Amino acid sequence: MSLTLYFHPLSSFCHKVLIALYENDIAFTPHTVNLMDEAESAAFKKVWPVGRFPVLRDGGDVIPESTSIIEYLARRHPGPVKLVPENADHAVQVRAQDRFYDLNVHLHMQKVVGDRLRPAGKNDPVGVEHARQALDTGLTIADKDMARKTWAANETFSMADCAAAPALFYVNMAVAPLASRYDNLAAYLERLTKRPSYARALKEAESYLQYVPR
Repeated sequence: MSLTLYFHPLSSFCHKVLIALYENDIAFTPHTVNLMDEAESAAFKKVWPVGRFPVLRDGGDVIPESTSIIEYLARRHPGPVKLVPENADHAVQVRAQDRFYDLNVHLHMQKVVGDRLRPAGKNDPVGVEHARQALDTGLTIADKDMARKTWAANETFSMADCAAAPALFYVNMAVAPLASRYDNLAAYLERLTKRPSYARALKEAESYLQYVPR
């Protein structure tokens, strides 16, 4: 049964799933969704009523949310790159780092950048300030952690790195450069963007990146 990924090339959480798919050369049908188009949005909500991507469809199975999709792929469509380790203790470390980057970096980055897309007079300056402070805390922790590591967990590329890559990429591009303040993360991001799987996702997103609000 063929896989279909509902996504958008600009979405940071979709990048996370694309990295996982490309790491193991998993065949899938890309289904780009423009949520600003009423017809496309309505059709997508028939697949997943919440209306948020990424969403993976595998026959009758519909799997939303990036971490859940990567876990599903690891179990149902395994490949040579073990993004979720078979060793239970190592898997716990990977999942912890995955959640760290999603909750303490990724979501705060989205709050800061997303606020720029709000209509005039509808901005949330207090919320953005809180997000910036929380983002700074997350980046400080991650920068210290990456001083002694190559990858986010267990010195092997994993689901945690799939989570870190788009979060750090968009922080660096649209919030503030990592270099000089978070040098370990800047070096880590360079390794991530040179990884063929993420380099491919970024290449595919290239024409859309101009629309990211700075």
